[in-house]
Amino acid sequence: MLTFLGFLMIIIFMVLIMNKKMTPLTALVIVPVVVAVVAGFGPELGGMMKNGVKEIALTGVMLIFAILYFSLMIDTGLFEPLVNIILKAVGDNPIKTTIGTAILTTLVSLDGDGSSTYIIVVAAMLPLYKKQGLNPLILTCIIMLAGGIMNILPWGGPTARVMSSLKLGHTEIFVPMIPIMVLGILWVIFVAYILGLREKRRIAKHGKYTKYSNTDIIGESDPALLRPKLIWVNLILTLILLTVMILDIVPLGIAFMIAFCIASVINYPKLKDQQKIMSKHAGNALSVAGMIFGAGIFTGILNGSGIMQAMGNSVIEIIPKSWGGSLNIITAVFSVPLTFFLTNDAYYFGILPIITATGHQLGIPPDVLGRASLVGQASHLLSPLVPSTYLLVSLAGVEFSDHLKYTLKWAIGSSIIMLLGALLLGVI
Repeated sequence: MLTFLGFLMIIIFMVLIMNKKMTPLTALVIVPVVVAVVAGFGPELGGMMKNGVKEIALTGVMLIFAILYFSLMIDTGLFEPLVNIILKAVGDNPIKTTIGTAILTTLVSLDGDGSSTYIIVVAAMLPLYKKQGLNPLILTCIIMLAGGIMNILPWGGPTARVMSSLKLGHTEIFVPMIPIMVLGILWVIFVAYILGLREKRRIAKHGKYTKYSNTDIIGESDPALLRPKLIWVNLILTLILLTVMILDIVPLGIAFMIAFCIASVINYPKLKDQQKIMSKHAGNALSVAGMIFGAGIFTGILNGSGIMQAMGNSVIEIIPKSWGGSLNIITAVFSVPLTFFLTNDAYYFGILPIITATGHQLGIPPDVLGRASLVGQASHLLSPLVPSTYLLVSLAGVEFSDHLKYTLKWAIGSSIIMLLGALLLGVI
């Protein structure tokens, strides 16, 4: 029954947002609340939602101040030299622009933090997409595909969870995955080439894309807010912030909060200018944060009601016992939908131990199953339960539902390529 409710909840949510009957925020809140009340969880609902919001609170704070900080840096003109360099390198060639997006995302993703990757890459590349008249959905698609591959880095999240859950080191889990990640990135570059070629032909035939041209968060800089004399100060401050983030010296939300306050005072000493910056970007930060806390309510209800655990267990139970010898392949295949519909914590701490216990009885090593469980990460970032996804679509000014429909087939392609590569190379 719980499994049925879980999939019903997710299907209703997906149908509503894909058909644009509700915004992601309203669907994230209303759908689980209604389903939970109908299922009889009404008395416990408040506690579930509270716990869900508490667990995601620091992420919400981080995204609010990350948007404010990088929006301020865009206003000061920090990224303009980078944009000019990239523009000079790619010229007016959509193919070079899309391939450049894949390479830049891969490099920036080395820090392991999706939110900062999205902000930096969108800030650098969106002006080029607008200038060339490219569809911004291509930008969000390529960024998410490359980010999904790089998310397997040990400091990215899922791999750390696998190592912690199975009590294994990075040499057993991550190192064998490196060739698969390389294969995945080559696939993303190939996809970027295909999308760039398509867009080049479309522009030649139908002209520039304009649907989302005036709806993005990262727009043109206000000349009055530019601070070219402080570009080195701002660069050093940003590098310090990224270093603090990589070394995990303080919580990322706190780091962005402090950095934003320092940057505000340095660049805009006058109180009215600081207020102007805050009011200019507060709406954007709030809209993203609202969706993040909505996702907290959604996952809080899924976790608190036991629905998420039941969904994972049910998927495992439907596998025939005669297929046990292929548990490694089954784990890799099912990791795609499971990591899409479940949170990483629920999957890697709740479901993976059950899979490895079954594998132990069948003589399949836990490190093999741990690596197999990472294959689905190529599609995971597209999940509506991943907070940073809302940041990406908001920065690029596209609809989440449009992004999901445009990117899904390519993300599944990434998972298939990684699965085939892992099998051929003997990684799983």
